[in-house]
Amino acid sequence: MSTLVIKNVGTIFTGDIEKPVVNGPVSILIEDGKIKAIEGTEPKADKVIDANGMTVCPGFIDSHVHFVFGDFTPRQSQLGYIESSLHGGVTSMISAGEVHLPGRPTDPKGTKALALLAQKSFAKLRPAGVKTYGGGLILEKGLVEADFKELSEDGVWLVGEIGLGSIKAAQEARQMVEWAKKYGMKVLMHVGGTSVPGSSTVTCDDVLVAKPTVACHLNGGPTSIPVPEVKRVIEQTDCAIEVVHCGNPLSALEIGRFMKEKGTLKRLILGNDAPSGTGVIPLGIWRMVNFMSSLCDIPAETAVCFATGNTKNVFGLTQGIVAPGCDADLQIIDAPMGSAGKDAKTAIEVGDIPGIGMVLIDGVVKTQVSRNTPPPVRKTA
Repeated sequence: MSTLVIKNVGTIFTGDIEKPVVNGPVSILIEDGKIKAIEGTEPKADKVIDANGMTVCPGFIDSHVHFVFGDFTPRQSQLGYIESSLHGGVTSMISAGEVHLPGRPTDPKGTKALALLAQKSFAKLRPAGVKTYGGGLILEKGLVEADFKELSEDGVWLVGEIGLGSIKAAQEARQMVEWAKKYGMKVLMHVGGTSVPGSSTVTCDDVLVAKPTVACHLNGGPTSIPVPEVKRVIEQTDCAIEVVHCGNPLSALEIGRFMKEKGTLKRLILGNDAPSGTGVIPLGIWRMVNFMSSLCDIPAETAVCFATGNTKNVFGLTQGIVAPGCDADLQIIDAPMGSAGKDAKTAIEVGDIPGIGMVLIDGVVKTQVSRNTPPPVRKTA
């Protein structure tokens, strides 16, 4: 049994939208990769990290990544983008469909084989330690209910964005969505205009008919649907609403403000939608958290939930909240040097990406001062 204590924590952004902040000073006890307790005193442990008054929040869960295999993206001919995202506070990534593989098969047998291969590959591989959930099945004509049952039994639990494969009609998709949900799979649906060659425009009515788990990039990918239609998706469905960095910023602003007004922020999640034509953006999730907080007038601790606890709840994960029993996937953050903010909260709320002092996955330090952010005002020890 290994134990770790993070002491002198000034504030915890819990990731739990019902109770998003714990004020310190407190200590976080980690045992065998899980959070054991949050205490006002410093418990004994094998190792100790002094947070020096900084803020601890969950590692981010990027809800929208287009993996291929390993830490490589042929769309941008780039190596190491997952490791670079770790330096942006991302500790988990979820596939939106393995669509960027050159020569991707589109027949039922081939698309099943690709999803299973990706799921098994990423189940064994954690680039830079990041938890990567691959195996997003792309819906193609010819798939039958038995295929979903078979894949589910083999560990595939994601359906990639509807609209990326040959299944484009909402009524046709709805039957497959029902099969997928029957076997415990989470279903993503592309929303808005065409983002890459081979995808299709998906309307509000399509989402209302298909009833996916997640309405992907409701702020566009890259072109968005009209704001009145966006509001219909939010009001007339119970699906998770995803906003992405590689989308329309004005639409993202409207979504954030509308969901705040309606009291539905617990359904809002954040993704990067990268690697894409927009590129690889290691700080994309932090940029979206800051966008939502500073421009939509949402407290920093609540905006953090959109990329942590909310996503945990949508996908049924064991990380994303700083609470006993959860995986110790954590960031230690502070106001960056030169910021108008005096701590992480005030820095985020004025639009500054905080300085990342340390990132842990399962209680193991994966990086100290991030190479992708300014240094934090304070330092860990």
